[in-house]
Amino acid sequence: MSSAFEVLKERGFVSQVTDEEAVARAFDEGTVTCYIGFDPTARSLHVGHLVQIMALAHVQRGGHRPIALVGGGTAMVSDPSGKDELRPMLATEAIDQNITRIKTQLERYLDFDGERALMVNNADWLRSLNYVTFLREIGEHFSVNRMLTAEAYKLRMEKGLTFLEFNYQILQAYDFLMLFRNYGCTIQLGGDDQWGNIVAGVDLIRRKERAAAQAVTTPLLTTADGSKMGKTLGGALWLDPDMTSPYDYYQYWINVDDRDVAGLLARFTFLPMEQIRELSALEGEKIRDAKTVLASEATKITHGEEEAAQAQRGARSVFGGAWDGGDHVPTVKIGRDRLEAGINVVDLFLEAELGKSKSEVRRLIQQGGASVNGEKVSAIERVLDTGDLDDEGVLLLRAGKKRFQRVKTG
Repeated sequence: MSSAFEVLKERGFVSQVTDEEAVARAFDEGTVTCYIGFDPTARSLHVGHLVQIMALAHVQRGGHRPIALVGGGTAMVSDPSGKDELRPMLATEAIDQNITRIKTQLERYLDFDGERALMVNNADWLRSLNYVTFLREIGEHFSVNRMLTAEAYKLRMEKGLTFLEFNYQILQAYDFLMLFRNYGCTIQLGGDDQWGNIVAGVDLIRRKERAAAQAVTTPLLTTADGSKMGKTLGGALWLDPDMTSPYDYYQYWINVDDRDVAGLLARFTFLPMEQIRELSALEGEKIRDAKTVLASEATKITHGEEEAAQAQRGARSVFGGAWDGGDHVPTVKIGRDRLEAGINVVDLFLEAELGKSKSEVRRLIQQGGASVNGEKVSAIERVLDTGDLDDEGVLLLRAGKKRFQRVKTG
């Protein structure tokens, strides 16, 4: 049986490692406690976080103890990594509400029973810090010259780095030290953009505790066309079903580029690698079968088996032309009286969120990319009314090849 570290490497989760031999030995010789941090800056985590969550899940499946650290303290400071401007400051109450929601999401991937996995909040030690004492005990171990060489700081220096953000690396390093002291945590995982912050924690543990800790980072994922993984026309792909429906979540995965299927199956499902290699070898039209497996498995992990099945039925109903399962396609309701009076097609597409602006919808129609109940819309002046409803009493709007919305009266 492969060690957890070998599994992470085989599935593409490993990019940089401080000491690969030491990390491999730690996973082979005993139970490792490792952590990844998640700042609760939104109501939900998104697919960009899912790489890290799945890495923790594989660590746990390998018999080790993962810690999901939520940044109730660091979210008040703002991580400059990958940002060209200061993030908006959140109120403490909003941060704490986000943490409650995020815990529910993490429970879908990690088993917290019997402390097999831990969720820890760094607000427990950061919000009560004595500033002068902290500077004396921790600040002396950080070189400003070295900190300024970090990519995150260099990017922000061009636009204006605040002193608030400059402290972030120190606080993240302190998190690692506290988790080492309180939970015996010896490995921190994170994205490649966190390398400087994580290594700072490794160094702080060495200086304060005269002990060894390790860093492992995952590659920042981009799709075959060079765009950032998890981005859609509507924005981020959220893990919260109220922010991204299970149907839309399923649609994202089934519509990925053929070239990305192998890597996505490895990182975002728990399927055995032998099966993944077989699916990845499919070519031509059969690659759609591999995408169906990817979409089903990814949706099942995040939203549950029933939601995944419903999303699949919804997708088949749309593409197959049958309405069995159509209720699971995203639906917008409008008053019947409004439809009886007539609604301009541009306004209806915009209301159904199939365009960000009227000009975008107009371009879509003019380029032949819009249809209603399978019929191409040829004029932006077209007005839809109850006579356009199909036999089921709905309008099926399509924008491009992949975006659908049902319109029902009610």
